[in-house]
Amino acid sequence: MFHVADMKEIIEGKITDVYFERSLKILKAKGLNPIVKAEFIAKSLPENWQWSIFAGLEEAMYLMKHIPIKVRAMREGTVFYPYEPVMEIEGNYQDFCIYETAILGLICQASGVATKAARLKKLAGERLVVSFGARRMHPVIAPMIERNAYIGGCDGVAVVKSGELIGEDPMGTMPHALIICFNSTVEALKAYDEVLEPKLKRVALIDTFLDEKFECINVAKALRKKLYAVRFDTPSSRRGNFYRLLEECRWELNIRGYEHIKFYVSGGIKEVDIPTLNPVVDGYGIGTSISNAPVVDYAMDIMEVSGKPLAKRGKWSGSKRVLACPKCGERKIVPNVKKQYVSSCGHKFEDVLIPVLDKGRYLIQQEKPSKIRKRVLDSVKSLPLE
Repeated sequence: MFHVADMKEIIEGKITDVYFERSLKILKAKGLNPIVKAEFIAKSLPENWQWSIFAGLEEAMYLMKHIPIKVRAMREGTVFYPYEPVMEIEGNYQDFCIYETAILGLICQASGVATKAARLKKLAGERLVVSFGARRMHPVIAPMIERNAYIGGCDGVAVVKSGELIGEDPMGTMPHALIICFNSTVEALKAYDEVLEPKLKRVALIDTFLDEKFECINVAKALRKKLYAVRFDTPSSRRGNFYRLLEECRWELNIRGYEHIKFYVSGGIKEVDIPTLNPVVDGYGIGTSISNAPVVDYAMDIMEVSGKPLAKRGKWSGSKRVLACPKCGERKIVPNVKKQYVSSCGHKFEDVLIPVLDKGRYLIQQEKPSKIRKRVLDSVKSLPLE
């Protein structure tokens, strides 16, 4: 058996910290069930990030539609900053007490993956970025990870099921195992070309047996114009100066008339590597950096009870609005009262937190992953990484 919870168990509230279960028992025994508002915020972001991407809303809404609560939230794929509430829920506390653990889990990891993907894509620019990290995580959550990698900015995903989820064809090249079975990179590439449909780009993996310079020449001669790209997955123990290796291979292909062949790299690629490699690379396959992205450490806190502001120490009490100016980008957190605010540039602020769910009824349409991805890419275009 797989050691995972199924959908029914999550909806039934079985994925909860035991102290919530015990708290619910106490509240029921004492007849205490106040109407409260609770907000989800991150007071800080991992790795000194200046901003993050809110993700996981679609799954969170699927869970919360089974609970009689009202929800305001940022749209999935929205940029947010520390101390900004990304979501607020309102209802009788007994109704959602046991769901805090699961709701947080649905948005914390998703937001971390989406943000890491956004940062990597921003660094790569127009170069291809594909999520290769499913094998580093439990297979049950592979589609979740790759969906959030895609909406964060990745151009594609590798897993078949993930492609179905986001409505895109999965992307991939060839594994070392195929080459080893043929005992030849060239023979494996020829078989790939003979068997697979023409619409699939011919990308040769060139670090299995021989020196990359000579192997890239070999595969170029074998497929010539049909060869779209070569992929370098060179082990770290053999890389030396990876940039110089790529630069040398680029030179050797170019002087032989193979300027059309693109260079893809994979294998432990991190943010710090991308600016260095960009001048000689056309695409990146990035695994662990995305799938093992740091989670965004949201907390859920009650900040209003029976219509009155009330919160624990270190938290701002009362329901809030998050405002953003569409013209200059200025942002503001204000009390949740009907009042029009104007930014320093003279334009009216717009609400970032909007009603999304009312006791099981969706108030917004679920968006296609491609639309969310576009929102992210447009939003982060002008944002600094540091």
